Amino acid sequence: MIIWVKILIVVIALLHLYFLWLEMFVWTTKAKKVFRSLPEDLFEKTKVLAANQGLYNGFLAAGLIWSVIIADEIWSKNIAFFFLICVAVAGCYGYYSTQSKKIFYVQALPAIIALLSLLF
Repeated sequence: MIIWVKILIVVIALLHLYFLWLEMFVWTTKAKKVFRSLPEDLFEKTKVLAANQGLYNGFLAAGLIWSVIIADEIWSKNIAFFFLICVAVAGCYGYYSTQSKKIFYVQALPAIIALLSLLF
């Protein structure tokens, strides 16, 4: 795998670790500043749901990091491809379900660019 593709994958993984942190550990405090479109009273009520979602973001980050450290080139690309598809689908669904372009640009687009870079 080309080094700049690995760097892109690591950046995407770091983004998902950030999402994990926001959703699992600071949902009722710092996340309010990030998710301004949500009513403030919703954060406490959705704390458990957000933590669960954060855990899934952690799984995506772990898979992406794993793909970068695998020594076998074919396995590395295959694992990266799988987890990048998961990220892209999640980002596209997030855009579709919320109509927030920000979700598409922050989550789906980097994964799509990395996927295309892996393919070509």
